[in-house]
Amino acid sequence: MSSEDGYTDGDARGAPPEQLALIRETVRQAKAPRAKPRTWRGAALAKDLPVARVLVDKGVLHLDRYFDYAVPEELDADAQPGVRVRVRFGAGRHRVRDGRREGGGLIDGFLIERRAESDYSGPLAALAQVVSPERVLDEELLGLARAVADRYAGSLADVLQLAVPPRNARAEQRPSPDPLPPPPAPAAGSWERYEQGPAFLESLASGGSPRAVWSALPGPPLWCEEIARAVAATLSSGRGALVVLPDGRAVARLDAALTELLGEGRHAVLTADAGPQKRYAQWLAVRRGSVRAVIGTRAAMFAPVRDLGLVAVWDDGDDNLSEQHAPQPHAREVLLLRAAQDRCGFLLGGWSCTVEAAQLVDTGWARPLQAARERVRAVAPLVRTVGDQDLARDEAARAARLPTLAWQAVREGLRHGPVLVQVPRRGYVPRMACATCRAPARCRHCSGPLEAHGSDDLRCGWCGRTESGWHCPECGGFRLRAQVVGARRTAEELGRAFPAVPVRTSGREHVLDTVPGAPAVVVSTPGAEPVAEGGYAAALLLDGWAMLSRPDLRAGEDALRRWMGAAALVRPQTAGGTVVVVAEPTLRPVQALVRWDPAGFAVRELAERGELGFPPVSRMAAVAGPGEAVAEFLRAVELPPSAEVLGPVPMPVTPAGRPRRPGAPPPGEQWDRALIRVPPGHGAPLAAALKAAQAARMARGGSTPVWVRIDPADIG
Repeated sequence: MSSEDGYTDGDARGAPPEQLALIRETVRQAKAPRAKPRTWRGAALAKDLPVARVLVDKGVLHLDRYFDYAVPEELDADAQPGVRVRVRFGAGRHRVRDGRREGGGLIDGFLIERRAESDYSGPLAALAQVVSPERVLDEELLGLARAVADRYAGSLADVLQLAVPPRNARAEQRPSPDPLPPPPAPAAGSWERYEQGPAFLESLASGGSPRAVWSALPGPPLWCEEIARAVAATLSSGRGALVVLPDGRAVARLDAALTELLGEGRHAVLTADAGPQKRYAQWLAVRRGSVRAVIGTRAAMFAPVRDLGLVAVWDDGDDNLSEQHAPQPHAREVLLLRAAQDRCGFLLGGWSCTVEAAQLVDTGWARPLQAARERVRAVAPLVRTVGDQDLARDEAARAARLPTLAWQAVREGLRHGPVLVQVPRRGYVPRMACATCRAPARCRHCSGPLEAHGSDDLRCGWCGRTESGWHCPECGGFRLRAQVVGARRTAEELGRAFPAVPVRTSGREHVLDTVPGAPAVVVSTPGAEPVAEGGYAAALLLDGWAMLSRPDLRAGEDALRRWMGAAALVRPQTAGGTVVVVAEPTLRPVQALVRWDPAGFAVRELAERGELGFPPVSRMAAVAGPGEAVAEFLRAVELPPSAEVLGPVPMPVTPAGRPRRPGAPPPGEQWDRALIRVPPGHGAPLAAALKAAQAARMARGGSTPVWVRIDPADIG
């Protein structure tokens, strides 16, 4: 298809049959030879391959294609595939003034390909500028970006914005260091603790491509040393390695482990904290082949590592690994695509185990990498539970913040070292719930959460009205209890209970990395737990019922992952390490924590989801927006015959003053959401249908927003 102003589109649509299939882009060839391209004003063209196929930086689906431009003679040498260019693109190009077409505004893009002729026989606009002769986009990265865009029903330009960092001229002008020779293969080290650990390293060192789901043992942070050895084994074979981690603290620990094992200059660190110039310089060193190993946060999942031999991801259940910008890919899924595309090794590790990881093992695509049960019991702490019946019989729990067992664990643990206290949320003001049935206490005026401000002051957290004479609409009860007490309030109460012991907090505003091994109480929110020298003597996991009662399909999986992340920092049971979790002991996540069996929990969750048709066994997409727009979209989309539409149903209204999440309604507006489910193997047709419908809607100029998200994490 060509446009009247001389811009043409190439066929940039891939056809991935399965999630893990090798995806190759097909480019449409010209049906018949064309005359030599002409520009509007007759400018001299390059003698060889005078047509440039360009991807413009427009993240809208109806422009997700290539456009042909003429290559001026003066730009011939620099206009090579993979460079950044600027071209004229915009509404102004349609106007005619004094008998001549008027060029549109300049826009950035990538030169994809040089060709001898164009499918369009009319005059072509010329490239306006080659921003830099640095070739930042190669066929491998372009193929990966197209695969990600197709899987998530997004645009190629949006994915490349995530994959290629912004240009920094100063970093680009500096040469990258010369590559170092491959290091020697490392010893197995702490991998000896796992049944197949040494064999996994040997396979990487010999040029193999093993794929494993790794259940890391609790204890000191040896996981970073073990990942470092896997990277070193891959480098020793002359290949590259890529490791993606959820946050900067994990990256810093692995950075230190790699530097200690391999020395300086062997790996690059890609994080947003490094700053634009340093990060781009590191990225260029990887792109130029100077560095073969990369570690970083989720943006590193697209790092252009040459000759990939291993891709690894740590703690894939962490929300930080899910990109918030369109099309919102997950680092685990991108690395799975890379493992299939490059036929390299794959390592997915963590203290816990996600259902997606269990599915990889269940299908035979990956093998489990874990320790024998005797070794797990030797290094895991003792886990004790406090359930509803224990709280009902505990007189101290009725009047105090903690039950008797928890107080005893804190007092005993402080004799031997620091004690970790995990609370589900930060802050001070507690939100209230019915003491009998635990239904959240809601405001009668706006249905907002009720919060306690003092002993007798009960207010709505949304509208601020004072509530008096509250009673539970579910059971008729009149007694209230704190639903979740924040970290600051918990630290304040523990400080009064143990006045001679220092109390430290670690949370969103201030995250501690390490704490000394001296007696102290460390209050932390999930994911912000610091590492204690020598390990914690004890840990308390409070308000477990609040984490388990979230209206989310992954509530149990996420609660177990957060509990195990804290419990893994506690000393072994043989050294007196104790963990107390305040949650009902009969619940499956609590039992998995007591047995320290995250893989068994994930396998049972996978079986249940398979029976119910829930992800990841099935593929699912969410369509959200104003009710009429969602209904119109569903009528227009040509879904696969196997698709099942659930809904639409109203979404929860975002309270005023609360930040808006991607795909959530603006504060105060009512949106609807529909879920579309397809059986295994039909995810690609579903994504293609949704992408085509969204592109057609945008081309018609629809102003009402409609969000489309593949594999949403918050399906409820």
